[in-house]
Amino acid sequence: MAGTLYVVATPIGNRADLTPRAIETLRGVALIVAEDTRHSAPLLAWAGISTPVRSYHAHNEAEQSPRLVERLLEGSDVALISDAGTPLVSDPGARLVDAAIAAGITVTPIPGASAILAALVASGLSATAFTFLGFLPRAATERRAAAQWVLASPHTVVLYEAPPRVADLLQTLAAAGGAERRAVVARELTKLHEEFRRGTVVELAAYYGTTAPRGEVVVLIDGAPPTVPDHEAAARRASALRAEGTSVRDTVRHLQEEFGVARNEAYRLAQGT
Repeated sequence: MAGTLYVVATPIGNRADLTPRAIETLRGVALIVAEDTRHSAPLLAWAGISTPVRSYHAHNEAEQSPRLVERLLEGSDVALISDAGTPLVSDPGARLVDAAIAAGITVTPIPGASAILAALVASGLSATAFTFLGFLPRAATERRAAAQWVLASPHTVVLYEAPPRVADLLQTLAAAGGAERRAVVARELTKLHEEFRRGTVVELAAYYGTTAPRGEVVVLIDGAPPTVPDHEAAARRASALRAEGTSVRDTVRHLQEEFGVARNEAYRLAQGT
């Protein structure tokens, strides 16, 4: 029988967040593939894990994935870990998981620490619905376009950013029209110097413009406030569309798209009642 590929979450800072199930899994597999073996070595030693470890990262995953799938097909269990948190989330591993699934190999998640969720639940922003985008593009044009998308989202948006670029990210968001939007910068999560700094985008941009953050950083942006429909403008538009002979159905569509009015209100205006 083929082996199992385990996708194992590791701590984002505090070693005690390595779960008992993760330790048991990492001890029991034939091989651990790690993003950086030097980075993972102290954690594995701390947990008493002596399983062989092989390097698996963005620069060798194309070469290593077929070899690992072959080993899995021969019956060996393999565990995939990243430097911190859950593999594949802004980390290597997707190629291996896809190849394993295509080969009919069982892929089993071993959940645990996640910087995204840790930052979100302590941020004070809504966690009912959220969007994770990872790192925004570095090219200026693409970065500005992504900033517009972030600010248009009705949900909390969670981002990763390198410490030296946090101020630039916040300045880009402010320039895109989000200066007064609520935001949170979380850093060093689960570590000794864990910090949550809350404020508006422009306030945080000013702070980090003079005080570069240290350690791993998560940036959270509040969702866009709901728009209030302009009922008077919608009524005028409906009257003009009726005068042009536009059908009720098309008038309703126009009113919903242009003014965001509710469907029943759009029908009432479209019918002139």
